[in-house]
Amino acid sequence: MNPVEFIRKKRSGQTLSRKEMHDFISAYVTGEVPDYQMSAFLMAVYFSGMSREETAAFTDVMLHSGRVIDLSSVPGRKVDKHSTGGVGDKVSLILAPMVAACGVPVPMISGRGLGHTGGTLDKLESIPGFRTNLSIEEYQRVISETGLVLSGQTEEIAPADRKMYALRDVTATIESIPLIAGSIMSKKLAEGIDALVLDVKTGSGAFMQRYEESVELASALVSIGRAMGKETIGFVTRMNEPLGTAVGNWCEVVESVECLRGKKCPDLMEVTYVLGGAMVFLGGKASSIEEGMRTCESAVWSGRAYEKFLELVRVQGGEASYIENPGKYPKAAFSPRVESPASGYITGFDTRLIGVLATELGAGRMSVDDDIDPKAGILFKKKIGDHIEKGETLAMIQTDRPSRGRPWEERLAALISIGPEPPERTPLILSIVDGEGAKPWGGS
Repeated sequence: MNPVEFIRKKRSGQTLSRKEMHDFISAYVTGEVPDYQMSAFLMAVYFSGMSREETAAFTDVMLHSGRVIDLSSVPGRKVDKHSTGGVGDKVSLILAPMVAACGVPVPMISGRGLGHTGGTLDKLESIPGFRTNLSIEEYQRVISETGLVLSGQTEEIAPADRKMYALRDVTATIESIPLIAGSIMSKKLAEGIDALVLDVKTGSGAFMQRYEESVELASALVSIGRAMGKETIGFVTRMNEPLGTAVGNWCEVVESVECLRGKKCPDLMEVTYVLGGAMVFLGGKASSIEEGMRTCESAVWSGRAYEKFLELVRVQGGEASYIENPGKYPKAAFSPRVESPASGYITGFDTRLIGVLATELGAGRMSVDDDIDPKAGILFKKKIGDHIEKGETLAMIQTDRPSRGRPWEERLAALISIGPEPPERTPLILSIVDGEGAKPWGGS
């Protein structure tokens, strides 16, 4: 095959055949097609898009570039969840043990941070000793023992996506519906699931900032999942402020543990319970999403979800003492306080730039090879709609990096809007997307 002509064809907006995609992607996996040509193809897709048929073929090629895991020996319907990513989105850390505690097996292959958003693997690896690089045999053993597993991609699972995933992060080609759909579904369909729940973010902190684009992506993902014989439900959720109060890897683990132990964090737990309720419903342990939500709430308040998380940490090599006593974790060298410049109400966050700032603090990667500082992050003291007095604490910053130029706290304060009146309240969960299309979410 001729890579240049292949790229030129997509750049010109023409339709690619499954065989063409198979030949090009296979050559990329084996190293015959270099990163710079794959980058050109990704950019061509970003601008020219793909048809629904091309996207399905692209996903299938990515899926079968590696091994599809067999979990038929694990009893029950296996259900996973995927989020398109946001700032402070630590839902998976709470949701996976919660749903497993309800009796639904949860096989979850996660990714690392992309752009301004954090990654589940980076959060988990902030737990000393926690292993995410499980072999397929270890992956199968862990879910058989505990009812859940949180792992990264192995070389055998969708290797084409594993290589492209990092490349998209540094070539500004993340926000493409066909590329996102192919990446998500190739991993999810490879991990041995029977059903899937999707959390597609929209708003200032999401990759898809327009609601219509988020619905389009959710619909594409649901369509692919159902076409592949997997029951799939999607939700479009708002990401106009950090989810919860913590941004940064270890900071988010701590908040997740607090929520598993019953801490009230309304926005974070609303999303977690809805997604968990849908998973329990698809897993056959509830007759409706609403009943599944109540089952999930019981798993948290009884302590079973927290105990399940501790079990997972131990089985995957983590030091559970840090979960039981987070105060023993190393402290950041710098922890400046961000003061409110005025009195009033919190009216908004520039959530994407907050994610970028957290990355600069050390919580994310500016390039593929960057190291992450698990201690780095931001702890917010106020949410949208909260009242604040001038000089009161808006947030606390955690970092080992001294600021260059403007102090960290000045930069963060400039990303938070304060007004004289409280803003109008807007729903956090906007829509549910299933085989019948998108409709407003009216659950409770």
